[in-house]
Amino acid sequence: MAWPPGASGDDWETGCVFRLGSLIPSPRQAPVVAALFDELRINGLIEGHKLLVIGNGYGVAYDQVPRLAAAVIAASPDVIVAGPELPVRTLQTLTQTIPLVGMTEDMVGEGLVASLARPGGNTTGISLLSPELDGKRQEILLDAAPGLRKIAILADANVTKPAHLQELVDAGRGRGVETLVREVAKREDVIRAIKDVHTAGAAAINFLATPMFSVDAAAFIAQVRELRLASIYQWPEDAEDGALSAYGPRYSEMYRLRARLVAKVLHGIKPPDIPVQQPAKFELVVNLKTAKAIGLDVPSSLLLRADKVIE
Repeated sequence: MAWPPGASGDDWETGCVFRLGSLIPSPRQAPVVAALFDELRINGLIEGHKLLVIGNGYGVAYDQVPRLAAAVIAASPDVIVAGPELPVRTLQTLTQTIPLVGMTEDMVGEGLVASLARPGGNTTGISLLSPELDGKRQEILLDAAPGLRKIAILADANVTKPAHLQELVDAGRGRGVETLVREVAKREDVIRAIKDVHTAGAAAINFLATPMFSVDAAAFIAQVRELRLASIYQWPEDAEDGALSAYGPRYSEMYRLRARLVAKVLHGIKPPDIPVQQPAKFELVVNLKTAKAIGLDVPSSLLLRADKVIE
């Protein structure tokens, strides 16, 4: 397989300027993207010095993916940071040579890599363990609000598999809880879905792992709080920003890990030789300010398990 000239250890030593492409839902000004560029800087890749940033692949909505994927490829990057599943899959159809550093919910289950240890092809990156963590988050949500009889699951209709939803419904039934499932295809429909499940009698929402719910989540967090619903999200930062609770790896650290993988590629290591990474640390954050605002008394047993309690 022929790799681009930029992806070479010799070029790194001679001071070559590398071209970085992106196809991600996070805006260029987002704190997590700032974390990515800070980690690139720490690894010797400074924008405007050793790094040329191709600028049209940030804040990408699902319907923009085909057009912007083609544009990023046409700009001849040396490596592309991509995610979630749809951007990575689309790029894989367009190039078998440009290295892709992806971040998705389940890279093996989605068929994007052959295995974690030996990804194969031109793709490596981060697999977030999301199917397992979605279930863990649901358990935490039920522990946070004992006595719940009806909860809702909000899922991204573009990526969530029916079998995964059924597993969560069955798990809820096992704890005596009715589970409503709402699949949302567009970001602009999320607020309406939150209002719908509230009207249907759900007292809590498990927001399944997807950038649709985590990128610029402030409006969703505010709506859930206004309706006095319990909730749990994917990233610890969401609870720090006002959600009731969150469980998972720290979002900013996952972006820093992506930057370190990019540095490996540009040092000349080929993607099939870089094992897909998984989160090593998970944080449970509970926001007692939000609990008080929605009238919820969080059990002390859950607070003792939390890595961080916001009071």
